[in-house]
Amino acid sequence: MDTLITAANIIDGDPETIAGGQRATAPRPAAVLVRDNVIHVVGDLADVSIHAEPSATRLDFPGGTLLPGLINAHVHLCGDLSPQPFATAADGDHTTLTNLIQRNALSVLTGGCTTVRDLGDSRGLVISLRDQIDRGETLGPRILSSGTPLTIPQGHCWFLGGEVANHSQIDKHIEGLAAAKADWIKVMAGGGQMTPRGPSMFDSQFSSSDLAYIVRRASAYGTPVAAHAHATKTIKVCVDAGVHTIEHCGWWAAKKKMDLSDEIASKMATASIIAGDTAPPQWRMLADLLPFPDDHRIGDHLPWLRAHGVPILIGSDSGLPNAIFDDFPTSLEHYVERGFTRSEVITHVTGTAADNLRISEQTGRIRAGLYADLIVASGDPRDDLDYLRRLHLVMTRGHRVV
Repeated sequence: MDTLITAANIIDGDPETIAGGQRATAPRPAAVLVRDNVIHVVGDLADVSIHAEPSATRLDFPGGTLLPGLINAHVHLCGDLSPQPFATAADGDHTTLTNLIQRNALSVLTGGCTTVRDLGDSRGLVISLRDQIDRGETLGPRILSSGTPLTIPQGHCWFLGGEVANHSQIDKHIEGLAAAKADWIKVMAGGGQMTPRGPSMFDSQFSSSDLAYIVRRASAYGTPVAAHAHATKTIKVCVDAGVHTIEHCGWWAAKKKMDLSDEIASKMATASIIAGDTAPPQWRMLADLLPFPDDHRIGDHLPWLRAHGVPILIGSDSGLPNAIFDDFPTSLEHYVERGFTRSEVITHVTGTAADNLRISEQTGRIRAGLYADLIVASGDPRDDLDYLRRLHLVMTRGHRVV
């Protein structure tokens, strides 16, 4: 069955098409033909329509903008948004947790994110949902799952079940994740606020040699490593170990003290190590709660990272307290307020994210041969990101959601 989609504008998600600030638009009206869950033809309506079957379903959005489904690179589908967001993951029964993960996955999808990277599973239930979605048994976003993160005994998020105390336990944990075909390996390289009795966000949990061992073992299965790290000293350990993404990447030295290391940032850029930045929808409120120096705002390091050439992934950290799943546009506003253009931000959560997450052969652009992961915004989000809150269409792998 063919589906012919038309809109006033099209944003193709390719970073090269916005070079120099040029807008990437097809001749008006733009059109995409979807066939067998895949983008078949892209172009202007006259050229595309001749390829459509006579019985094709036609969806017209004369004032809308067609763009790739958004990619949220950091979520926790097992989080319940409460002050103790992983209580359900740690103590809830199987059915309750399964239902929570499914609800969160549908919420993020209806919000326009057709792909998410989950960085904190419990009991393998996110991986299980990923597999069901991939087999077409249930509707949901494309999920890149890291399984249960590795941490030290009683370390950050130990209650999810990923404690490792030596190389033998690291081997066993990674072998289990490889058997489940985890897309990423997550390691809690540093502490965090969700585990108040464990190491703080300013502390490291693994040595450089242990982290390097984790990277080597994951690489043996062809699996990239995402490392949780807030502190600059932990970021340095992660860079030395050769991880692939550094999540949060906050450059903290201590409470009320930042340490933006030009040397470490340059090494990240040279090694193409990606900063996985997290801006939850309530980032404005969070800015008043974190112990920033008086002269530093949340996200002030982002233009500095960009100037150093460090790749940036954008995630919402949804699942944590009040970090809802269906309001990614509010997270994206953070980057506009820190000097990124709206076109840059949109590309960061479409084509660039697909490149950095190694899924550009599947999604991230409106291009023939890729899966039909598409959204239609009610206006042009390059003028106002608020249009991403008012979606006329969400399509994942050719299946209409909204």
